[in-house]
Amino acid sequence: MSGERILVVEDEPRLARVLVEYLQRAGFAPQLLGDGAAVVPWVRAHAPDLVVLDLMLPGRDGLDICRDIRSFSQVPVIMVTARVEEVDRLLGLELGADDYVCKPYSPREVVARVRAVLRRHAPAAASAADAPRADDPLVLDEASYRVRAAGREMELTVVEFQLLQTLYRQPGRIFSRAQLMDRIYADRRVVSDRTIDSHVKKLRRKLAQLLPDKELVHAVYGAGYRYEPRAHASGGGG
Repeated sequence: MSGERILVVEDEPRLARVLVEYLQRAGFAPQLLGDGAAVVPWVRAHAPDLVVLDLMLPGRDGLDICRDIRSFSQVPVIMVTARVEEVDRLLGLELGADDYVCKPYSPREVVARVRAVLRRHAPAAASAADAPRADDPLVLDEASYRVRAAGREMELTVVEFQLLQTLYRQPGRIFSRAQLMDRIYADRRVVSDRTIDSHVKKLRRKLAQLLPDKELVHAVYGAGYRYEPRAHASGGGG
């Protein structure tokens, strides 16, 4: 499974383990650090998709860490702390934090906030991500929910288009069914894995009508789906 990389900076071992477990269950790829001095070098080296940052850390204060991160990166930062005073909240946000969670918290709430912050940041790259690519046979038209290839075009349902768009924006990346549900159903409705599989099956059938010699959406056993524009049809796959 290849989800967004979430850096969890937390020095309380029990709390850190619980949060990491919840993030993994939600389809993310969490990494854990407990020493404040190690955070900025790690962010520089690994470019995570989001940082969950505790303020009170050994080695270095979370506010200083956030200030340093903002000097070179716009990675989303969710601050986590036992400090409840308004001045701390305002200072954290003014330094560039995207959200603020006070302890004690529900791990489910933190996961929900991670998802919400990632959704807010996603549109920033949308227009460039949907632009035609030299190595890709498809062109997506978000205004009409149409996809074009080889001089032909086809209209997709809203769900089919959102599914294709999610995969298309990051070729080669494997999205779990849970991650696809999260992106397609903004109202957080409960749907089964089979629902996603059904949408993927219909989408693949439509894409095959446009490009019968290519298999663009691939099932990865036990993990999810990925979009691979350079692959040729294999005559199989799930």
